[in-house]
Amino acid sequence: MPKNVIIIGAGGHAKVIADIVLLSGDNLVGFLDDSKEKQDLTILKDYKVIGKISDAEKYQDSYFIIAIGDNTRRAEISESLKVKYYTAIHPKAIIADTVKISEGTVVMAGAVINPSTKIGKHCIVNTSCSIDHDNTLEDYVHISPGAHLAGTVYIGEYTWICAGATVSNNISISSDIIVGAGATVLKNLSIAGTYVGTPARRTE
Repeated sequence: MPKNVIIIGAGGHAKVIADIVLLSGDNLVGFLDDSKEKQDLTILKDYKVIGKISDAEKYQDSYFIIAIGDNTRRAEISESLKVKYYTAIHPKAIIADTVKISEGTVVMAGAVINPSTKIGKHCIVNTSCSIDHDNTLEDYVHISPGAHLAGTVYIGEYTWICAGATVSNNISISSDIIVGAGATVLKNLSIAGTYVGTPARRTE
């Protein structure tokens, strides 16, 4: 039976998730956003902002997914609401049958996730990225478009792998790290901060 889905957030990222919901055959109810300017605003097709984030618990029959790119903010919202969370997987993502994906995560078009990978809650696996075998992504991780993780990679909570970045095999990246766009990670990253370049180095 199709699920009723409400998207928290009403920006461009929300449009992409809305498209996935519709392609998956589920029912899109609308969007929630705290911006005054977006109230009752049409976001995609005929679907509108129907209230603020604090209204979520009024919709007990619906599932929710948080369409906010900021990892910390996504965590704050998910932990503040007592609702059912939806997992959005684009029909054109390629996912091995031994992959485990937790609630609230979105997997976008063209993403490839290979066997024995585990993905935590409220992660973003973005357009045309690849995650190879035996990876672990903890909660609230964001893998941006075109980023590539080789085999047996570990990504800690709240870490963001930016567009086009590459992580070599058997690498561990700790929590609260940003790997900049186009960077190449060739060794473990254990200190929170931003890493750029090839090989990736921490910025001061």
